[in-house]
Formats: sequence, structure tokens, C-alpha cells
Amino acid sequence: MPGLRNVTVRQLQIFSSVARNLSFSRASEELHLTQPAVSMQIKQLEDSAGLALFERIGKRVFLTEAGAELYRYAQQVLGAIKDAEDILGAMKGLEGGRLTIGVVSTAKYFAPKLLAMFNEQHPRLELKLQVNNREAVIQMLARNEIDLAVMGTASSQLDTVAAPFARHPLVVIAHPGHPLAQRKRIPLSALERETFIVREPGSGTRSAMERFFSERRINVRVGMEISSNETIKQAVMAGMGVSFISQHTIGLELATEQLVMLKVDGLPVMRQWCVVHRAVKRLSPAADTFKQFMLKEGAELLKLWPQGELDGHMAETTPATGVLRCDGPGFRLRNRLVRRGPAPNSATLMFRCPLIAACTVLAAGYFIFAGAAETAAPEADTTAPATQSGSAAFSAQAHVSQHLQPMSLELRARGG
Repeated sequence: MPGLRNVTVRQLQIFSSVARNLSFSRASEELHLTQPAVSMQIKQLEDSAGLALFERIGKRVFLTEAGAELYRYAQQVLGAIKDAEDILGAMKGLEGGRLTIGVVSTAKYFAPKLLAMFNEQHPRLELKLQVNNREAVIQMLARNEIDLAVMGTASSQLDTVAAPFARHPLVVIAHPGHPLAQRKRIPLSALERETFIVREPGSGTRSAMERFFSERRINVRVGMEISSNETIKQAVMAGMGVSFISQHTIGLELATEQLVMLKVDGLPVMRQWCVVHRAVKRLSPAADTFKQFMLKEGAELLKLWPQGELDGHMAETTPATGVLRCDGPGFRLRNRLVRRGPAPNSATLMFRCPLIAACTVLAAGYFIFAGAAETAAPEADTTAPATQSGSAAFSAQAHVSQHLQPMSLELRARGG
């Protein structure tokens, strides 16, 4: 096919995205292009090849035999270009180059904060963050589309190196008004009577849940599958059921008492957060530096990540700010960190010093001081992470309903 000599790398990237997703619309979202632009590039590629690469049946898209063959070679070409980029990046060291990080959707709550911290230390590196579920991130590793992944354990079918950097607790959550919410000890068998709202197949959280209940011969009733942690939390807050979810995703909801963790025997399930890369991949200086950064800074951040009230298994969040909350007839003063952004029907006043907050209440006279400053030093190895201040920090757990879609974030290099 002599016409393919004029094919551009960009056309191969667009073709590979459509072939991988079997969807023009999803490819346009992934590549930040309009759907007509994607269709035009595919049409030009088909004209160059002299063969149809896709077959459309109704609203579904399929690869033709020619398309499947071209996809195989396109992966080889794009993989070779990525390897060349890595080699050139290694020559530049930490003064330039590009680093692509893939993270599972549950890690999106803290990964942007870590990338911001890393970017402050290495402003000339161009960083790209890809967010998807576990299965998709594994596929990105296999296709050499990302340098490193932040996830749990990788697939046994892919030869990888996984370096653990922090504990990852998984818990069962419910609405505060749920009948089990006030019980101090809940047998696992009680969960068989509950309706579970679960993540989609391919999610690491879903796999961990199924493995945990299967090993204990507990049959749970699945009422709904949702491919977004945020939407799952909203459904639980609406009283639609309970959910098995990462504790690192629910800090705001616990702190504002919109959700509770059920005290179930055998929970939390403790997993590990890991930095993962292919065993055969030669890490560039930038990738190796980021890996070492995650092993140190990632562990420290997740030890302090805000998780609200933690009973039994882990310590309460690190005392940082006096928080005066009005959520009814009186005020409660709690010496704990609560992120900006009040819960519905409540007001939050932030004070640097708990003493100032207390004096404010006393001076007001007509307010009711209905609480005392509570402090609890965290355990040395707790995984409860804390929000850190700073203008460069991301609000990694902004209370915005964010559906799970393949998402990318790019931090471009600064300076010359």
C-alpha cells in the first residue's frame, strides 16, 4: 500500500484511539478533538490505504480485517516512537522531556496533589495524567502509553514491577440514618440483607469486593452498577443502598457527616497503593525520579489524608485548624481539619486557632457552645492522609459530581 508512506503519526494516533474504543465519540473525547475532525482523519487514512478500516452497523463500530491488521502495525509504530521519546528524554535528564502517569480512578483524589508537588520541584518537565479504571490502566501499560501507573496490584498476565508506597483501606459506607449506622459491631452476615451499589467490572474496587466476600462465602445483593465513585457516594447519601469503597475517596463526606463507615467485622480490607511499570521498561531519569518521589512523598501524604472520624482501625485526622460549624440550633467546635466547602444546610467558619474560635463563640453570647476541642494524634503508620495548604495545591477532593470518564490532565513545562 504505497499510499501509507504519506500517513502522519497523528493519523495513526487517531486511528488507534478509534480502534481501541470502537467509538468515534469516545476517541474524540480522549484526544480532545471534535468528532468531525476524527472522522475526517479516518477518511483520509482509508483513502491512503485504499481499503475500509471500519464497518458501521447501526450505531456500533467494528474493525474490518484490514483495520485490525493496520491497528497491529500502528501499535508497533507508536510504541517505537514512545521508546525514542524515552531515550531522548533520558539524554535531557530532569531538565526537559515528558512524563505520562496513569492512575486508577480511585487515586484521582490524591494523585493531582502529588503531581503538583512534583511539578514544583521539576518545573521543566511536561507531565500528563491519565485517569481510568484498573483494566484500562493495565492496557495502557501493556501498550506502553504510560511511563508509570499508580494503582493496586497489576495483572498477573503482564510482567510488571510494583513498588508499594502506602496502605489502601476499603470500607463499607452507608447513609447516617441507615439502621446499621449506630451499631458498634456488625457481623458480615448482616450485609447479605443489604442492597449494594458497586463499581463496574474491571474496577480494582469491584475485584477486591468480590474477592473479599467470596472468600468468606457471603452473598451480597447488587442493586446497581455505577462507574463513578462520586455518583456512588451520591446514591448512598440518597439512601439507595450501601457500598464497598475506598476510604481515600470519602474524607469530605465523613467530615460533614453525610456518610458513615459501617463497623463491619473484618473491615477495612487493607490493600496497597503501588507505583507500577513494565518489567522490560527502562525508566528515564524523570520516571525514576517520580517513582522515588512517590515512594517517599506519596506515603507521607496518604498518612495524613483527611478521612473524617476514624474509629478503631486508624487514628483521627491530624489536628490542624479550629473549625466552627453551624448545622442546627448550636455550634460545634472541633480541632480537626475539614476542607473548604460547607455541607448542604450548614455554614463553616475557618479559624487559624481553636482558641480564637472558642472566644468568638463566647463573645457572641447567644450561641450555644456544644462541643469541646478534640485532638487525637495519628498512629505512626496510619493511611489517613491530610489536605495540605498552598496555592499550588490541587483541591483533589472537590465536592463535584465527577463521572468516571477517561480523563487526562497535562502540566506543561515552565521556563525556557
